[in-house]
Amino acid sequence: MTTLSPPDAEPAPRARMAGLLPDRDGPVFAEPWQAQAFALAVALHEQGHFTWNEWSATLAAEIRAAAARGDADDGSTYYHHWLAALERLVTDKALLTPDGLQARKSAWADAYARTPHGKPVTLPVTPDE
Repeated sequence: MTTLSPPDAEPAPRARMAGLLPDRDGPVFAEPWQAQAFALAVALHEQGHFTWNEWSATLAAEIRAAAARGDADDGSTYYHHWLAALERLVTDKALLTPDGLQARKSAWADAYARTPHGKPVTLPVTPDE
């Protein structure tokens, strides 16, 4: 017997994430930015900005593009692909323009450079957010 799921049925990301934090081999995320990118993608999905199927397809396309450029498939660049997919969806869905995204990235780099070690990096909220 074959059982089909409805076409738009998506497992809840939080349910799939439940076992992700530390696993038996250590932390899943090598760097804090990886966890933040992961959380941001989940939050934007939960806010309805994109479906999990759209996310998966965009991430897969980024991984394929990286492989075509010669990226070693050793897992070390996975979250770079995750971030590229997130940036692509943010601009494709008009959450930010490409210029707006670049401006936020520049503002982040400036804020990071000015923040004393051990202190949280903060960015001002811009009027278009």
